[in-house]
Formats: sequence, structure tokens, C-alpha cells
Amino acid sequence: MTDGKTILLVEDDPAIALIIRETLAGECAVLASVGSVGERNAWLADNRPDLIITDVVLPDGDGIDSLPGAGVDPATPVIVLSAQNTLDTAVRATGIGSYDYLPKPFDLEELTASVRAALDRGSQPAARSDPGQADSHGLVGRAPAMQAVYRTIARLATNDLAVLILGESGTGKEVVARAIHATGLRRSGPFVAINMAAIPRELIEAELFGHEKGAFTGAHSRNAGRFEQAAGGTLFLDEIGDMPIEAQTRLLRVLQSNEYSTVGGSQSLKADVRVVAATHRDMRTLVAEGRFREDLFYRLNVIPVTLPPLRDRRSDIAALVRHFVDEGRHSGLPDRQFAPEAMQILERYDWPGNVRELGNVVQRLAVLSRDTVVGPRDVESVLLENGGEPDVAAPADSIARAIDDWAREQLGEAANDGEIHARLQAIVEAALLRRTLREVRGNQLEAARRLGINRNTLRKRLGQLVIDPAHP
Repeated sequence: MTDGKTILLVEDDPAIALIIRETLAGECAVLASVGSVGERNAWLADNRPDLIITDVVLPDGDGIDSLPGAGVDPATPVIVLSAQNTLDTAVRATGIGSYDYLPKPFDLEELTASVRAALDRGSQPAARSDPGQADSHGLVGRAPAMQAVYRTIARLATNDLAVLILGESGTGKEVVARAIHATGLRRSGPFVAINMAAIPRELIEAELFGHEKGAFTGAHSRNAGRFEQAAGGTLFLDEIGDMPIEAQTRLLRVLQSNEYSTVGGSQSLKADVRVVAATHRDMRTLVAEGRFREDLFYRLNVIPVTLPPLRDRRSDIAALVRHFVDEGRHSGLPDRQFAPEAMQILERYDWPGNVRELGNVVQRLAVLSRDTVVGPRDVESVLLENGGEPDVAAPADSIARAIDDWAREQLGEAANDGEIHARLQAIVEAALLRRTLREVRGNQLEAARRLGINRNTLRKRLGQLVIDPAHP
């Protein structure tokens, strides 16, 4: 326990408040609990907490927006809890200088660790941001897989560290890069993007650093490079994994010294940019194969952001569809609704092209569908044209078919070990446990509740099936 410390909990849900109070009972001397902005302000008028834990949506106001005017000492650390799991909430939490932001449902062990760190170290308030600047920045979805992304973007708002965005093609790496820029210290400066895979290797240095007149054949005038164009802002190096090894050496020198010179020039120029890089490649494999410099990788990989594929955030598909329909309507495309059966097909499809493919399909359906409401046949037709194989069966039917195929294979091998049922049960149960843990971000208590089993039973099965709850 941290001796003599006082925590103020602002949470209007009695069940959640009770769980938090019981969890943190041994972490402080006093844990006061209130359920509204008014009760919080009344308590703060007579008391000074060492830590505030607050929900966002309260019965009489916003727990974030109302906090700066509540007379709280700026040195007091704040942990924000919220079921409004959007980038906007994460950025607003950072804007009030919060110590941490935990999206609901949160892991109690993670909350306890955050509370201990906040009480031990005190507040490390973030620089205040303009609340009017906070919006979704093109990022759509509240799936647990996106929460780590939102939290990282929010924490990047107060520094200029290099960022490496990793993820499959089509997951929205440039959208995230633009969100990092728009919420960061350099948002008033330019955002300049360059696709390293699209530039001929002999022109990469000139594109990045610029060139002087006469520096090479065809250089009829001086051209500013992307570093100069992005001065004061953000330089986004897309597909950095495709950068030729010889150009990597020059880029490394620039990142080390923050200085560069144009091709054919002798004057030293300051590299006044934040560098955000992205790739769909496995960078550690490229390093191991000698195709990417290890020292440059570590220079770029200061803060990694890994984007989930769309198949791992299917609960966001309906929101993404609405987003793309709205975008299309503003661009002159017909307004469309999607029948529940059509949406089910979209949610079961694996989306190898990720969010980019979904946007393409929604726009195509907006143009080609004859009816205001897009039906399942329209979706099936477009997905087939896209080279996909939509799963039109109900989920339970698909599972039954898969089990039937697996059992036929096992029985066909005339297995005599008497373990077919146990093996199948382990396969199905492991898949269910992994999926549930990913959905709740490793929170075993919440996973057990959703599964309808005892937490001790869950822990036992995780051990038997060799599943790491932190990395399911």
C-alpha cells in the first residue's frame, strides 16, 4: 500500500465502482467514491486527492471536459476510464494531461499497475491540446483491437518521437499517420507523404533531400526535397521496407544528425520534421536477411503502432460501412442502406484487402445496386467479382460443415487412440478462448463472465491448452 495516499473515484455505475474499490482497497489510505460531476466538485472543495480516477460519461456532465474547471491541482495525476472507445476520447484524455487512459472493459491488473505508478511517480501531465482539434481523423471503430492504437496515438500527441506503423496492406496506415500528425505538436505544419516503393531507386535521394540545378542530367532547376517540404511538420515514409539499402545509409545519417544536404549541394540544412514510417513487410525478417539496416530499423521503430487486419475487428464492419456510405454520399454517390442479411455476409467475409477493400466494395455497391436497400445477392455478386468467395451460410452452418469435414478426415484414418472427441474439443475450445481474450484485451475476469464460466476454470483451461492470456 502507498501510505497516506488518497484516491478519488468518479464512477456512476455502482457495480464497476464496487469492483474498483475492492481491487484498490490495499493501494491507498483513503478511497473516496462519487457518482457525478456535482458530487465530485463538492468533494474537491474540501479535499485534495493524490489521484483521480474518472469515467467520461456522467449523469450531469462530461468527466473530462469538466475537470479543468473543478479546481484540481495540475500536479494531480488523472486516470481516465471510458466505454466511449474512440480516438476522440483518447485525445481529449491526453488534452487534460491525464496520466493514463484505460478503455472499458479494462483489466483490473492493468488498472492496479497504473494506479501504483501514478501514486509512486506523481503526475506527468501531457501538454494541453485544443479540444476543438479532436475528432475521429478518419479512424472508425471501437473494437478492442483498435484501442491500443488509439491510446498510442493519444500518447504521441506530446512528443516528436519517430513512429513505425506496421500492418497488412489496406489496414489504413496512412490514415493513422495523418491522425498522429493532426493530434501532435506539429499539426499546424505540413503533412508530406512519399511512397518509397513508387520511386525509382536512382531518384530516391533527390526526392527525399532535393537537388541543385545541374546535379544530374535533367536537373534544369533546383528542386526542394520532401524533407524541406515537410519542414515544421510530419514526413510520412510509406512502404519503408522497400527502400534500397544504399538510400537507407543516407537516411540513417540524416536521422542521427538532423541535418542533410541536397544532391549536388554543399550547404547543410536542418531536418526539422517528425518522421513517421510504415510498411506491410516483416521488418525483423528484412533485417535478418540483410535487406534493411538494423541501426535504421531501431531509429524508426522508437514507437511501433501495429494495425489489426479487418478480420480481427469484424465488430467494426457495420460502422465502417456507414462511414463509407456517408463518404460516398458527400461525393455524389447514391445513399444506401444495407439489409441485415447483406451486412452478415460482409461481416463473415475475410477481407484480404482489409479496410481499403471494404471501402471499394461499399462504393461499388452504392453505384451498382438498383434499390435503396442493398441486399445479400448484391453483396455476393460484388464479392465474387472482387475475386472473393463470400460465406453465405449462417455461422452455425459453417462451423457444422467444418467439424463434419474434420471428423470425416479423422475417422477416415481409422484412428484407434480414442482421442478424437478430446482433440476436437480442444481445437474448438482453444479457438473460442483465444477469440474471447482478444475481444476483452486479455481481461480474464471479463472473459469468464462472457463465457459463463468460473474464472478459476478459465485459468485452468488456459494452462491445459497452453494459451497465454496476454498474447492469445
